[in-house]
Amino acid sequence: MTANHEPPAKSVDVEVRRWPWPVSGVVAGGFGLAVAELFVGVVDGFDSPILSVGDKAVDLVPVPLKTFAIRTFGTHDKQALLFGIFSAIAVFALVVGAVGRRHPRLSVAGFSAFGVVGALAAVTGRTGQAKDALPSLLAVGAAIGAFLLLRRSLLGGLGHRGPISTKLLIPSSDATMTVATGGSRRQFLTLAGAAAVATAGIGTFGRHLQNSAGAIARRVAIVLPRAKKPLAPLAKSAGVPELVTRTPFVTPNSTFYRIDTALVVPKVDVDSWSLRIKGMVGMERTYTYEDLLSRDLVERDITLTCVSNEVGGILMGNARWLGVPLRELLAEAEADPKATQIVGRSVDGWTSGFPMSAVTDGRDTLVAVAMNGEPLPFQHGFPARLIVPGLYGYVSATKWLKEIEVTTMEAFDAYWVPRGYAKEAPIKLASRIDVPRGLSTIQPGKTAVAGVAWSQRHGVSKVEVSIDNGPWQTAELADEVTVDTWRQWRLPWDAASGRHDVAVRAYDGKGRLQKEERVAPLPDGATGWHSIIVLVA
Repeated sequence: MTANHEPPAKSVDVEVRRWPWPVSGVVAGGFGLAVAELFVGVVDGFDSPILSVGDKAVDLVPVPLKTFAIRTFGTHDKQALLFGIFSAIAVFALVVGAVGRRHPRLSVAGFSAFGVVGALAAVTGRTGQAKDALPSLLAVGAAIGAFLLLRRSLLGGLGHRGPISTKLLIPSSDATMTVATGGSRRQFLTLAGAAAVATAGIGTFGRHLQNSAGAIARRVAIVLPRAKKPLAPLAKSAGVPELVTRTPFVTPNSTFYRIDTALVVPKVDVDSWSLRIKGMVGMERTYTYEDLLSRDLVERDITLTCVSNEVGGILMGNARWLGVPLRELLAEAEADPKATQIVGRSVDGWTSGFPMSAVTDGRDTLVAVAMNGEPLPFQHGFPARLIVPGLYGYVSATKWLKEIEVTTMEAFDAYWVPRGYAKEAPIKLASRIDVPRGLSTIQPGKTAVAGVAWSQRHGVSKVEVSIDNGPWQTAELADEVTVDTWRQWRLPWDAASGRHDVAVRAYDGKGRLQKEERVAPLPDGATGWHSIIVLVA
């Protein structure tokens, strides 16, 4: 009689589910970044690892790619970059987590490598120091700890040694096999869910602290003094009627263009802020915000233009600025007559540089503290910024200003100069059609073509419009407020049905015609006549 022995169980290394592994990588990575955000929010003087990497990417990106980003995303280029960074981190964390299923050491090395990237970006940044690596190192430690905890719950369960196994009966057979099913799925989901909730809470609280609610409240409480000689109020209906909605003479703060290298708008606390003037001066000077407000302030209407503005582009705006004439501050600091360049430095380390002549030639170069009747919005440079009429922003318009250095043109190249842009950049004569919109469809009959033209420091003397390559017709000009603002224009048009080509060109205050040749913005601003196609139904 043969004994009925149960066949030996076969141990098979089978993972029932694989999806938790990449999920664990993402959850752990997010938790690490949240811990870093909290640290940065609690401890002053540090930047988020995400922003450190993003700022480094902005600094290293080739100029053609930067131009493409502005052309494609416009003023949303920062959001596009941050989305790209977060997407890359998520993919990287997925891979690191998946690798940890078999090779935990590789996962640890992956998290560590990401931390090294963040640390190097922080240390080698515009204002980097050795201590700036700390948030990235904290992020790495937290991420690795969270990942190992999640991994343990997957392999054996917390408090259990070795993998959890179960016996399964093989169909149509008396054999059984032992399958390594890993830890409790419920335990993993509980841990992962808790980590995700903690990540959201910690990260949000950290960002809230970094946004500096105190700085926001102190800005709201500011009461601006009146200018020594206030300008006459501008009627909302001033200028060309067709442009009141599309392009009002004064651009609202909420729609004023923003182009800079800051991924997140600095929330500078006015109570701790000061402006330092140094370099080739007889005496270094430091001014608080209250010092600036207590002076005789001036009010000026000035149009700003970005060098990245394409022909017909919208990267420009006109505002009423309140501030201190820079020449007064330089006189108090006893600026050296041999100095030829003024360098502005932002709180985030960005720099601009422009000739000393822009201070001494009579133009209204300002350290501005207000814009359109309110303290500078944070996104436009609060608490103070430089405004230099007639120069593109990249050489002049330092926002979140903290330092002014008096030097020479040969001694220093500002941020964009080594990246291929011109050392000096006066704004070029240009014009634009705003009404009707390009490729729009309008009704036949009496209408108008309207837009703006600008030539800061020289003014606009004439604007001409051509329809369907016909003769150039002189447009009506709105009153010139100053030579430093754009000038609105309009041409009455009896539009006939069909497709029409409309072009515009302008003359400056000295009678010089705008350049017709199309030239890209790099290295010192675009040129070319703006033209559109209009469909008349």
